[in-house]
Amino acid sequence: MKRGGEGIIREEYLKRLRVVPGKSVSLKNFGTGWAQSEELKNAGKAAVKERAAEILEANRQALAESQELLWANNTHAVLIILQGMDTSGKDGIIRHVITGMNPQGCRVSSFGVPTEEELDHDFLWRHVLKLPAKGEIGVFNRSYYEEVLVVRVHPELLEKQRLPPGTRDEEFWKRRYREINAFERYLTENGTKVLKFFLHISKEEQKERLMARLENEEKYWKFSLTDLAERRYWNDYREVYETMLEKTSTDHAPWYVIPADYKWAARTLVADLISTQIRSLGLSYPEVSPQQMDEIRTARRILENEE
Repeated sequence: MKRGGEGIIREEYLKRLRVVPGKSVSLKNFGTGWAQSEELKNAGKAAVKERAAEILEANRQALAESQELLWANNTHAVLIILQGMDTSGKDGIIRHVITGMNPQGCRVSSFGVPTEEELDHDFLWRHVLKLPAKGEIGVFNRSYYEEVLVVRVHPELLEKQRLPPGTRDEEFWKRRYREINAFERYLTENGTKVLKFFLHISKEEQKERLMARLENEEKYWKFSLTDLAERRYWNDYREVYETMLEKTSTDHAPWYVIPADYKWAARTLVADLISTQIRSLGLSYPEVSPQQMDEIRTARRILENEE
């Protein structure tokens, strides 16, 4: 295992989560539980959970350090994209992983139903407005990928997008995948690291989480009948997610399929991957010029000589 804030979980395990660019995807090949290897199974759930808590805390500290480097360097930005079925834990990732970062340099954006103004523009427009500036970390809680997910499951939503006629065949979706890939390449080549996480939850676990909302008055506010309505399309969503992962996992912006049935496992994996990827940018604090050093020495003398 690597140490020193550069990733703690074994590389060979993290590689299993990465969607290989150009390879067909079946979510059956990606687990949703905590025991993703024989080694983890042999260790036992209690031991793995305890170690995961240690790794999560270490990576929180590493993320805080990485964010400071990112801010000081001011040459790169990081865009974190969270996608997943309802109840897959996107909000929890934000609360428990991003919480250690300085709010000044981190912005979370959520995307609901497009407004009339947003529908008057192309499908990427509203997301471009929320992109992180250099030195910042941006988190998209859902993203432009909804345009090849929920819109594909519910193609009637395209009617509201005022598209030119004759643009809704299979070639239309292929073009959208290409446009997304081109957009992310553009971001990468201009200094934005794109990190994409699909939180992979089982249908059984989703049911338990929905039931928990119905049995706890404090969680009533989180429940919506639309959650149940969309659950009926579980197989359709699974299919479009597989296609999305296959068509948009690239060398410059790969997808990671995060097992999400156990929240503590998902949070630990996401934190480790973010920490590792930011460190891979090879950032360092800006060098201090001779003039700045003179100013620092002068300031130190002034403070030392204060009465």
